[in-house]
Amino acid sequence: MNRITVKKDSAKLIETFLGAQDVTAQTKETYRRSIRPFFKWIDAEGLDLATATRIDLLKYKAFLSDKKPATQATYIVAVRRLYAWLESEKLYPDIAKTVKAGGQSHGFRKDPLTIEQVKRLLSRIERNTLKGKRDFALLNLLIRTGLRTIEVERANVGDIRQSGGEALLYIQGKGRSEKDAFVLLTPESLDPIMDYLRARGPVDDIDPLFEATGNKAGGERLTTRSISRIVKERMGSADIVSNRLTAHSLRHTAITLSLLGGATIQETQNFARHSNINTTMIYAHNIDRIGNAPERKIAGLLG
Repeated sequence: MNRITVKKDSAKLIETFLGAQDVTAQTKETYRRSIRPFFKWIDAEGLDLATATRIDLLKYKAFLSDKKPATQATYIVAVRRLYAWLESEKLYPDIAKTVKAGGQSHGFRKDPLTIEQVKRLLSRIERNTLKGKRDFALLNLLIRTGLRTIEVERANVGDIRQSGGEALLYIQGKGRSEKDAFVLLTPESLDPIMDYLRARGPVDDIDPLFEATGNKAGGERLTTRSISRIVKERMGSADIVSNRLTAHSLRHTAITLSLLGGATIQETQNFARHSNINTTMIYAHNIDRIGNAPERKIAGLLG
């Protein structure tokens, strides 16, 4: 067996590994970005794939401790997939199979909005300009459907379809290659979108559902970055300012409102498209903890 030299062979090895993975192009790119730091680290440590041990992988995991939990998990998962592939190719044993990926803590890094904040946020958006109609339709959609910003970026006008007398928006979810999921567009969600589209003028099915306005980027698809910027600007205009309130907070808000409105855990899991019901349970636990807080009972006893 020829020894693989990190500096010399890493780029070729990574591409060969990625070519053997039955995942989407987006996931392959995530693996590519996530594996490169590992090769840099083992090279700096004077190691290579043959000499590295499970202890070394634990050291690498500790080296990643200054990164966000989700980033740490992504990096470790990529290394685990790499070593699983190396073993399947009979190159090196899988020393990473028992290394835990870690991941998010039992809370969320972003907060949901309160009902009062939601009402104030939407009421502060003027709706007599094209930009105002767009921003209202966008934020209103995020709050009522729990869509991720990437799902909104990928949405086209033609993704709004009818089924059983209901309007649906078909979406390409996180890690998916097809638009094989949907959210229900109630009249409260659909009407502002249609008002915005009418103001835009003639549109084709392949046109982006939400596009930029203005002279420089007018007509271009809104990106996740521009969506996040719009949300933060509108929050600021509504005096809702916090580092823990972002565009992703609107997804948290929708999921929380779903449970508060009486949806079951399973219904909310399907609504949020959580692959693991434990993620949905975190929302339910937080709601129950606040609603039945012992602190209220203590306050009652103490008058």
